[in-house]
Amino acid sequence: MSVNQHLRNIAIIAHVDHGKTTLVDAMLRQSHIFRANEQVAERVMDSNDLERERGITILSKNTAVMYKDTKINIVDTPGHADFGGEVERVLNMVDGVLLLVDAFEGPMPQTKYVLRKALEQKLKPIVVINKIDRPDQRVDEVYDEVLELFIELGADDEQLEFPVVYASARSGIAKMSMEEESDNLQPLMDLLLEYIPAPQGDADGPLQIMVTTLDSDEYVGRVAVGRIMRGKAKEGQNVVIIDGDVQKKAKIGQLFVYQGLKRIPVKEALLGDIVAMTGLGEVSIGHTVADVECPEALPTISIDEPTLSMTFGVNTSPFAGQEGEFVTSRHLRDRLFKEVETNVSLRVEETETADTFKVSGRGELHLSILIETMRREGFELQIGKPEVIYKTIDGVLQEPVEHLTIEVPQEFMGTVMESLGTRKAELSNMTELAGYLRMEFLIPARGLIGFRSEFLTNTKGNGIMNHVFHGYVPYKGDIPGRARGSLVAFEKGETTAYGIYSLQDRGTMFVSPNQPVYEGMIVGESSRDLDIDINPCKKKNVSNMRSSSSDEAIRLTPPRVLSLEQALEYINKDELVEVTPKSIRLRKMILDKQQRGRMRKNNNK
Repeated sequence: MSVNQHLRNIAIIAHVDHGKTTLVDAMLRQSHIFRANEQVAERVMDSNDLERERGITILSKNTAVMYKDTKINIVDTPGHADFGGEVERVLNMVDGVLLLVDAFEGPMPQTKYVLRKALEQKLKPIVVINKIDRPDQRVDEVYDEVLELFIELGADDEQLEFPVVYASARSGIAKMSMEEESDNLQPLMDLLLEYIPAPQGDADGPLQIMVTTLDSDEYVGRVAVGRIMRGKAKEGQNVVIIDGDVQKKAKIGQLFVYQGLKRIPVKEALLGDIVAMTGLGEVSIGHTVADVECPEALPTISIDEPTLSMTFGVNTSPFAGQEGEFVTSRHLRDRLFKEVETNVSLRVEETETADTFKVSGRGELHLSILIETMRREGFELQIGKPEVIYKTIDGVLQEPVEHLTIEVPQEFMGTVMESLGTRKAELSNMTELAGYLRMEFLIPARGLIGFRSEFLTNTKGNGIMNHVFHGYVPYKGDIPGRARGSLVAFEKGETTAYGIYSLQDRGTMFVSPNQPVYEGMIVGESSRDLDIDINPCKKKNVSNMRSSSSDEAIRLTPPRVLSLEQALEYINKDELVEVTPKSIRLRKMILDKQQRGRMRKNNNK
């Protein structure tokens, strides 16, 4: 057994917005990856637009810093449970984790989710209590909460002896106790070298690499990223790619290791290195790249099953093809199956109808990020209502349940509890934090569909909610759906201020004047529980009689503009969301008013 002493592999795990990406920025700056006068964007690890806009990490990424002649490979993991597939792959590449916790909020549901995975894999943890410069920090209580969390997750004695570092990632400082003075991250970096084990294995044995991430390059095709578990890899080496019982011969084209934010080509990489390889052809996540003489597979990665599905279909509305570049079922099919190659917790199935696909993922956020990415690439598509995936276990119908954590000011507690009661949520814990109440619930996943927008309205935007998959339990009974019907346009045209003004008392409008609409498009929410067919394109008849009210200005209530997530939460079973690069529209599945009426009658019989 040999040890590569000049290397450490660590993952940074934390809840959304606790400062992972900011800490990596500080490490890169202090390792002189950037020159002192170089202007670099903040949060360099959040490389795609959606990550920057939402302030969350979606895809795991690798970087490396040099410290005291030791190379530290750092993997930034997503903090959101919907990207759990990413997390599980990443933890296979490392020997230790930095658990980052906010000095006020303490451990949150996503922290718990990722930490459980890390402890199961017997990784060495270092706890970093971040944002110690917050005026409301409560470092001592947070330390106790972290210790409780470790005990709750079944950490062994060795894991419970975790070291603690106090840091402010934004200021780039770390210290071993709150009383110390510090102006850099050196105490944290020293602890990393001392506490995180160096990669161990057979350095001279036959090659074994587990492919954990895929990248694509327009010049060299697919790039496989993984950690060398045994032996060494060389440029131009003949290898075997093992997928279950199938073995394919291949040859490593170029070989890269990480240095800072760049990939550096090398001739040879050693045990424990995280490498990127080109030229392997149809390689996929979970495959083993092994020596030709000794093709031995590594254990495959187990990924949590999807819990939510939606139908993705070709856009069939009267406005189809006007705003998007990719509109056919072939485009849609190719794009979805390409996504499955790199997005391991996603499933795509073809349905009986040629133009629709059933796409299953880890949650609403997981799927809405995919939809948002596709619309930015120029795709047009229509999406059905999100539905949870049921299982039958021992003859009993079971459904997915989420662990929901809510923080609200005390005055909103009643309305939130009432709203969750109808959704079959069960309160499991309640604590008070500086004027806020933190409540924990177990709630069926279907009870969360549509809850976020209602929650933000009920708490006037002051509430924070997070949820993480808990497990499957027996079906909990019916949950009432949306209480109100839709306002549906019954003719094609352009909306007018007069038309909208005359309909305002019927409900809340989603459209503004001079907006094109078509028959069957949903233009608002009805104030009653039934759908109402309306005409927002009505023009005022001009006559030569002067009416007493003709000079009054028309005052319109601003329309409610739905985001993609809100639109997906809003729709009923007989409705779809039409997504194009420029617009998000709601529509009925059946556009024709008469046909819908006949369907309703038949269903009521």
